[in-house]
Amino acid sequence: MLFICYPRCSTCKKAQRWLDDHGFDYTFKDIKLDNPQVEELNKWYKLSGLELKRFFNTSGDIYRSLNLKDKLTSMSEAEQLRLLATNGMLVKRPLLILDDKVLVGFKEKEWQDKLKV
Repeated sequence: MLFICYPRCSTCKKAQRWLDDHGFDYTFKDIKLDNPQVEELNKWYKLSGLELKRFFNTSGDIYRSLNLKDKLTSMSEAEQLRLLATNGMLVKRPLLILDDKVLVGFKEKEWQDKLKV
């Protein structure tokens, strides 16, 4: 499993602590230093079953400064994916990537249910 986060994010720290407390083995990836590429994002988006807008960090400074709330609705999926790939800080985190599912953001109950803890 791949755990993608921003180490300074309190929610990411909480998610990482949860993974550690439950004995999960994972590969750690800092989203700010190693930005996901369009192909990865597209694969994860399709695997997640979520709307693409759920992959945007809507509480981030970059999201707000680019006024994306209003712009995303007029952008194609391809344009949104390319935009997400320009800066890891635009991407909702943490991301937990497994062979058969992708979890976006940390909600303990959802992670318990999806990971069968």
